[in-house]
Amino acid sequence: MIIILKPGTEQREVEPIYRLLSAQGIIVQEIQGSHTRMLGMAGDTSHISEDSLMCFPCIERIMRVQEPYKLAGRKFHPADSVLEIAGRRIGGGNFAVIAGPCSVENERQILEIAAGVKGFGADFLRGGAFKPRTSPYAFSGLGLDGLELLKRARAETGLPIVTEIMSSEHLAVFAQDVDVIQIGARNVQNFTLLRQVGELKKPVLLKRGLSSTIDELLMACEHVMAGGATDVILCERGIRTFETSTRNTLDLSAVPVLHQKTHLPVVIDPSHATGYWQLVHSMSLAAAAAGADGLIIEVHNNPEKALCDGAQSITPAQFGVLMDKVRRIHAIAAE
Repeated sequence: MIIILKPGTEQREVEPIYRLLSAQGIIVQEIQGSHTRMLGMAGDTSHISEDSLMCFPCIERIMRVQEPYKLAGRKFHPADSVLEIAGRRIGGGNFAVIAGPCSVENERQILEIAAGVKGFGADFLRGGAFKPRTSPYAFSGLGLDGLELLKRARAETGLPIVTEIMSSEHLAVFAQDVDVIQIGARNVQNFTLLRQVGELKKPVLLKRGLSSTIDELLMACEHVMAGGATDVILCERGIRTFETSTRNTLDLSAVPVLHQKTHLPVVIDPSHATGYWQLVHSMSLAAAAAGADGLIIEVHNNPEKALCDGAQSITPAQFGVLMDKVRRIHAIAAE
């Protein structure tokens, strides 16, 4: 539901509307158009009587919004969101690159990789402290020890850290220590965790589920934003199809489609999407050409001996070659 205010409405006239709706559990967000000032409402508005609202003299008219994602959608927020995270910007023409290993393995490994990707222009450091694995016998991360090593890498390089949360028991430590909390593909329908992470009001990177439609991804995002988060980055990381030549099928069309539907930045994960390091280069360039707002790339200093996903990891030197081309392609696509 959107309330269109009359021209010249003053803030003191709007305050009673905020109080009335907030008391009923409705999230109210102001929308400033080029010529029109509006109030967007998110939540269960089915019990809100339009007649009860029209008694406020400052209201010109009321519109019902059909899309189920209110906070993530463009109806409430027509302009592109530009997120500012630890001095880095993403969205609205700002291209950001997140790079690092699938898993934090030891101190030397993460510090060496962090220094390498920083030197070649990465904006954020990624690394898994907790790793969801299909096999219960596979390396599943160092846990909180891995997070401590990520913090040490951040202290040495200045790169903000992005890492995945797996359980609500770690909410407090992630709120304190992590710059961008990643919610992985396997938890995109863990609605309790989505809302709990949203309540931390920290930046979130939300990955598309293995079989999620674009609208399902946006509804997962709505759970996060309904919890209170405003800075959410959406990630296309490949979806499961009948094709077996790659690990997943990278849906590059998701970039322009999401940009039509949402104001939030969209990044591509070519590593998980393809599963092969040889394909990361071309798919990264394609993502930049398609208008993505950034990339999340797996980089390892010794992929052959990586404890997790070495086959899809590139070396810091390969990352450097790629970054030079990606920045140029993005500049051309942004013209």
